[in-house]
Amino acid sequence: MAARSIASLTLGFGLVSIPVKLYSATESSSTVRFNLLAKDGSRVKQQYVSERDGKVVERADMVKGYEFEKDKFVLFEPNELKTLEEGSDHVIDIVAFVPLKSIDPIYYDKAYMLAPDKRGGKPYALLMEAMRKSNRCALARWSWKAKRHVVQVRPAEDGLMLQQLYFADEVRSLKDLGIEKVDVTQAELDLAMQLIDQIAEDSYDPHAFKDEEKGRILTAIDKKIAGQQIVAHEEVESPASGQVIDLMEALRASLEKKPKAETRKPPKRAQQAEPATRKAAKK
Repeated sequence: MAARSIASLTLGFGLVSIPVKLYSATESSSTVRFNLLAKDGSRVKQQYVSERDGKVVERADMVKGYEFEKDKFVLFEPNELKTLEEGSDHVIDIVAFVPLKSIDPIYYDKAYMLAPDKRGGKPYALLMEAMRKSNRCALARWSWKAKRHVVQVRPAEDGLMLQQLYFADEVRSLKDLGIEKVDVTQAELDLAMQLIDQIAEDSYDPHAFKDEEKGRILTAIDKKIAGQQIVAHEEVESPASGQVIDLMEALRASLEKKPKAETRKPPKRAQQAEPATRKAAKK
């Protein structure tokens, strides 16, 4: 199925306006979802109940409130909340260009793809090539779904990516954890470097990994559909966290242990056919 754009926007690059289309870069529907049902298999519906009298409160009778002290709220009517929302803007306004590696991935939020719209091919290609040559990405402001975002626009292999970024106060710091500073010996470091070199790869191949949990769930669903008994998955017991180990011996043992062939070679990219039992259940 061809990708569908979710918005037509303009990427502002100085005095140049680049018409673009916005696409979701990820697909959340790949997650297996379960429905809440009654034991007889009938659907259930969610209701909100007043803590004061236990009566059901209809959605039309609800208001939103902000708790400024324990059990004390200031109430906002829908029209008041509407005035606080940031209006959506069709312009992604570039404000700066920064080195590609200057943004820590911890600030990455949702990712989108940008494609040139009508008459946008040439300026789109120009901006992408200029960022590649300069090894920089763009920082921009963008209002989307009633919220102002800071976003990164970066060149990818086949086009431009738009990455929503978290604000500074939304990201926690490792400094807050008080991690102990521990010295390592040169011998320990040399062995660790050998272990890294032994299983090093030149690049990340996402196709080399698969969602094993999703596979187990779908297999269990197929068995249920076929009327078979499900065998509970046995978890491997982890060693106690307080276990004392010899670091040097563990490193040497790791170097002697050859990696499994199936973890070193990415699987074939051909998509497996959907089990027939699940296809029948969808009809």
